[in-house]
Amino acid sequence: MKKLFYILLLLVPVVVCAQQGWAQSTPLDYAWKYVGNAGFSAGYAYYTSLAFSLSDGLPYVAYCDKSNSWKATVMKFSGSSWVNVGNSGFSTDTVAYTSLAFSPSGEPYIAFEDAGNNSKATVMKFNGINWMNVGNAGFSADTVYYTSLAFSPSGEPYVAYRDWGNLLKATVMKFDGSTWGNVGNAGFSAGWACYTSLAFSPIGQPYVAYMDYGNSLKATVMKFDGTNWMNVGNTGFSADEAWYTSLAFSPSGQPYVAYEDMSISGKATVMKFNGTNWVNVGFVGFSKGQVWFPSVAFSPSGQPYVAYTDFGNDFKATVMKYDSVFVGINEHQESRLSLYPNPATDKITIETSATPAQSQLSISNLSGQQLITRPITEPKTQLNVSSLPSGVYFVRLTSDKSVAMGKLIKQ
Repeated sequence: MKKLFYILLLLVPVVVCAQQGWAQSTPLDYAWKYVGNAGFSAGYAYYTSLAFSLSDGLPYVAYCDKSNSWKATVMKFSGSSWVNVGNSGFSTDTVAYTSLAFSPSGEPYIAFEDAGNNSKATVMKFNGINWMNVGNAGFSADTVYYTSLAFSPSGEPYVAYRDWGNLLKATVMKFDGSTWGNVGNAGFSAGWACYTSLAFSPIGQPYVAYMDYGNSLKATVMKFDGTNWMNVGNTGFSADEAWYTSLAFSPSGQPYVAYEDMSISGKATVMKFNGTNWVNVGFVGFSKGQVWFPSVAFSPSGQPYVAYTDFGNDFKATVMKYDSVFVGINEHQESRLSLYPNPATDKITIETSATPAQSQLSISNLSGQQLITRPITEPKTQLNVSSLPSGVYFVRLTSDKSVAMGKLIKQ
């Protein structure tokens, strides 16, 4: 327990400032909205990590739970309230840097720094009743910080972390079904890498965001091209220090990074890469007050959500989502897309909130190849997908006014 507090004292930025009122002067100020109650966790929630279920589209949050001896807890939003997933405080010992992700088959997984295994990396998954280890507990070669979990399109779990055994640089490992091995070189970042965050692009490349000690503690993103790790856009692209960097991809394939923005009193900011530059998404510093551990993820309909430890609510967990009916994101959301059953075997039903005339439906594989296309004229349509091989697919509904996207798992 002492170690956890020492880590927090050393690694959490101390920001002394008056909490300002949340001035609402333009429609953009209203674009970020709460999901359920702010501060929904039972007690302090550190290392918040957000992910969406592929089967029901619900947001889940993992965190280090003070009310359960600093062990791991996962909660999900039922549509009206936040409820536990399995037992709260399910890990064997104290955890740090919890990271949540869903396998392509829909199971929630969590990675963390495991105090019961010399602060090495451990991954667990929920089998519907209990949380159980994936491979060996404490599988990393040395002590880790800032564990981050993501799944490749083929279903392999990957974990990124700051590697004590490689001069505090970034390392990524993957699980092949029996053992954990390195992805490219261990310690691949140019310098110290804090708050490593891992995500996969739609074409299956692993990306890592981190706070870059070699660039004045600003944000940097790198990707693995199959041989080497290389920069994405400029290194150190944030306006100021970017604490607790978190990376996710939009349905259209743009990388987004959320972080605690030290240029605006430690509030939450989100940026995206437009192919050339990193640009702000909506209002800079949109949270009501200072945040820790912001975690960004996209809903199946394409809305960015951010979970964080909320200073304004007794350090409990809060989740907000971006409503792009206003301006700021080139991810059109006028039409909502619902797919079920998901995963599917032969037929799926597609529902939309509004289907303009001359809408076009397409289903593409992870390489972007369109495998099914057809016009859609009704809000509810059944489609035969039995000819598709097992795997993950993107479903896209387009019209002259809107774009809606979803993800389909074919069994």
